Amino acid sequence: MDQPLFDEYQELPDGLLAAAPEDLHRHLPRPAIIRLPGRRRPAVAVVLLLHGNEPVGLQAVQRLLRQYAGRDLPRALTLVVGNVHAAALGQRHLDDQPDFNRIWPGTEQPGSPEARMFEQIIGRLREDGLFAAIDLHNNTGRNPHYACVNFLEDGFLNLAGLFGRTVVYFTRPRGVASMALAALAPAVTLECGHPNDETGIRHATEFIDAVLHLSRFPDHPPDPRSMNVFHTVAQVRVRPGLRVGPEADADVLLEPELDRMNFRILPAGSRLIRQARAGMGALVATSEDGRDVTTRYLEEDGPDIRLRRPMMPSMLTLDTRVIAQDCLCYLMEPMDLARELAIGSRAQG
Repeated sequence: MDQPLFDEYQELPDGLLAAAPEDLHRHLPRPAIIRLPGRRRPAVAVVLLLHGNEPVGLQAVQRLLRQYAGRDLPRALTLVVGNVHAAALGQRHLDDQPDFNRIWPGTEQPGSPEARMFEQIIGRLREDGLFAAIDLHNNTGRNPHYACVNFLEDGFLNLAGLFGRTVVYFTRPRGVASMALAALAPAVTLECGHPNDETGIRHATEFIDAVLHLSRFPDHPPDPRSMNVFHTVAQVRVRPGLRVGPEADADVLLEPELDRMNFRILPAGSRLIRQARAGMGALVATSEDGRDVTTRYLEEDGPDIRLRRPMMPSMLTLDTRVIAQDCLCYLMEPMDLARELAIGSRAQG
């Protein structure tokens, strides 16, 4: 059997409750599973710091555990701690690392030691059994707090609905934690606003606590009127090698208010970016099944790249490092949840 590429703890390591994200590696030298007992089993898994510049998961767990100091947790809690070395530098991931939220089982980037590590982690969690799984993130652009699901099933939707009305359904990118954990239990990805924002930390803390108090999930879907569900239909990347920034001489010019367009339905013709010159084809849109759908959603108008149809972007950011490591944005469409649930019900019948 392969030697584990992560550490396992049956109690909270010394110093973890007070550790800042940049100092966490002093207490956890590599990724880890930490199992904490509670009154009920199986455990809720909380995944944190898959991206080293997104500390909300660590901060929420620290706050929650301080609140329960000297008391039993309502349910067992399993922490999966990710990229402690990127956290030390406040980066999404180090230059010689893959993205830790793209290499879970099902990834399109197999073969790395890190991908093997997450295969091992999923194996351990499968042995333990899970009640639910929560992957916690911040984002760099202006976005509301929202939950993401990869399956339109009762448990997943009910779990997401506990976080709020705004829910995003996506099946790409592959290799994300929530998609792999969905094979074990209802799973969500939570986007909790900007790093170190108090409202995001508080929202995440309250959500984890609420899930720990659940005895079971409802055996029926949520009321479709209780949530607004959006379907991610394309990921938009900047072509490699182009210089991105707010400077007038950049290959791809980012307007200072670009991220204000997140979670707004923009009309056809809305400009996303301006290129240094016409015909550069600076943006590439990829569909859920991996097809190039640039001309379906985007069009060039001289040096401008505009939306070809009404769309809602998410994750638009001015952080050029994040754009290079991940993408410029995702494009979404509103989903008729009542219709999708009816289709799913007929298929099951």
